[in-house]
Amino acid sequence: MERAIYDRLREIEQDHWWFVGRRAVLTAEIARLGLPAEARLLEVGCGAGGNLAMLRTFGTVCAVEPDEPSRAYAAARGLADVREGWLPDGLPDFGAPFDLACAFDVVEHVNDDRGAVAAMAARLSPGGRLVITVPAYAWMWSAHDAAHHHKRRYLRGEVRELIETAGLRVRRVSHFNTLLFPPIAAVRLAKTALRQEGGDDEALPPGGLNRTLAGIFAAERGLLRLGDLPFGVSILAVAEKPV
Repeated sequence: MERAIYDRLREIEQDHWWFVGRRAVLTAEIARLGLPAEARLLEVGCGAGGNLAMLRTFGTVCAVEPDEPSRAYAAARGLADVREGWLPDGLPDFGAPFDLACAFDVVEHVNDDRGAVAAMAARLSPGGRLVITVPAYAWMWSAHDAAHHHKRRYLRGEVRELIETAGLRVRRVSHFNTLLFPPIAAVRLAKTALRQEGGDDEALPPGGLNRTLAGIFAAERGLLRLGDLPFGVSILAVAEKPV
């Protein structure tokens, strides 16, 4: 990503509705995994560390981030062992396998996405879990994707294939950010049709609207407890390494 985007995300990741809602969904999803009491967790592509406090509630956290300023900011939080690294071939050795490896909106940035998932799978202990999120639908490609240096957006079947190719057992592949999908998709399609490249997806909405959007997104915790969601802006995948 561009330096300005890294810095902007660091400023808004605690308060912006998308980050708040996504953390709520991920917290509930990880809580349902039944991790060991002293679980070891790895976050790949931790950025400035906005998810580290959430992950720390589940065990001891290690993290990897290629961007030096973001890595320093994440390390300064004091919540994880944060090291330089990248996918697929540059993950550091933390000395022991992990009960959970996570990559939240990271795999779409990597040229070799199959290698990236395989590299994370190799760091799991037998029975360990992998949780990843990626953006959905190539037809939703926009200036936002280009600015963030995305390589692709995904279909559920493509995510399932990535997991199975890495030798993992798929536990679920579901869309999410479903309730807000209609307005988001409409805006993306309108901008594409009108060839508009402007707009700031990272802009923080006014307080009341931001809280409302965060609440709507977070409400999907309950829907995902009932089953997979058939469409959405993003895809959530949970996999398990065979024992």
